[in-house]
Amino acid sequence: MKTVKMLALGIVVFLAADGSMRAQSTNGPLPQELLRPLSLVDALNTALQRNATILKARDDLQAAYGLVVQTRAVALPHVQAAGQYKDTEPSAIESIGPFTPAHQNWTAGVQIVQTIYNGGKLTAALRAARLTREQALAQYQTVLADTLLAVRVAYYDVLLAAQQITVHQASVNLLQRELEDQQRRYRAGTVPHFNVLRAEVALANERPALIQARNNYRIAKNNLSNLLGWNLPHEVWEDIPMNLSDTLDAAPFEVNLPDAIGQALARRTELTALRRAEALRQLDIVNAKSGYKPAVQLFAGYNWYNSQFVAPNDQGYYFHGWNAGAQLSWDIFDGLLTHGRVVQAQALYDKSRTDLADEARQIELQVRTAYSQFVEAKEVLDSQQKVQEEAEEALREARARAEAGTGTQLDVLDAETALTQARTTQTQALHDYDVARARLERAMGADLAPISEK
Repeated sequence: MKTVKMLALGIVVFLAADGSMRAQSTNGPLPQELLRPLSLVDALNTALQRNATILKARDDLQAAYGLVVQTRAVALPHVQAAGQYKDTEPSAIESIGPFTPAHQNWTAGVQIVQTIYNGGKLTAALRAARLTREQALAQYQTVLADTLLAVRVAYYDVLLAAQQITVHQASVNLLQRELEDQQRRYRAGTVPHFNVLRAEVALANERPALIQARNNYRIAKNNLSNLLGWNLPHEVWEDIPMNLSDTLDAAPFEVNLPDAIGQALARRTELTALRRAEALRQLDIVNAKSGYKPAVQLFAGYNWYNSQFVAPNDQGYYFHGWNAGAQLSWDIFDGLLTHGRVVQAQALYDKSRTDLADEARQIELQVRTAYSQFVEAKEVLDSQQKVQEEAEEALREARARAEAGTGTQLDVLDAETALTQARTTQTQALHDYDVARARLERAMGADLAPISEK
């Protein structure tokens, strides 16, 4: 399994990623990866650093950290500094006896406020901060898994397209040799001109398949380059000079369906994120019900303020000192505002439970479908193990019989067509096997480490 621990590596890359990658010009120099063989592991590592979807997921993860800080802030003390200065025209101030109210007034102070009870909001905020962090990490891992699967499939698509070119090029070469052989025989007078026409038609029919295979190869390389986040220079036109070092293979992969379903339900980060969402919605109920309960705060501070009255010819003086106390607030009736919030929170909690149950069923369906597709791909691949060898032997015998005069040109052309079909099916079967295995591993959450429940 080539992508084991890739998601853990993705977290490390997130912490060490160089932001300059985002500022690369779309018309920069040729990526160095194009100048050397590119393995599947190299492609996955490149995607972890450059893929736009992953980069945006990292930004979302960082934004979620800011949300965690905001959520936790309600449980921490608040320190406030305040001050005021006011100058009033003396004629607008009423005098009392020998003392005149000061026309210049100022106050300043620093105060710390700590909520010690808020109907359960404090504990809920601390739990919500942890759950939000874990939910964001699970969502990030989901994006990583989906993107890495897309890269794997795109890599296999390029390998398939390259192999299809080889298959159809070999077929064109076979038919070209057949045409030349029939032309020689026609000139020697041993075969009719019909044989030449038939060979020309067969060759002409095969050439569009080769053209299409080359176009598929170009498109597959462009798709993989885009997933890898490469900024190709404008000088690179149709054919990207990409050299893949891995090949399509039929590495054995044994899996038990019940175990696969159990592993998926335990490890899929989509379920982890929804479990955290369910817990968060439950905390929302606690927050909503806190409106029925009082809030208690402690405060302490230090204040400075000037004297409110001054004697004649006195410049005034100021007072300063500590103060501390407690305050309680309780909404006895808030117009059913709290009741409405509780009803809403309860409904959203019920919805989150339904979402979780539905996603579990969807994931089980994904595993069953991916398993069925893998079994199909494996059976097709097994059925093609000796077909190509048999098709090559059939072509050799058809040519031998035609040379001996006991066979026909149609037998040879049919044998060549069968060989091309066998090679095409063999290559497609290898590709489908590798893709089905990758998708089954993704459905099982094979590359994902579960986030521990706390």
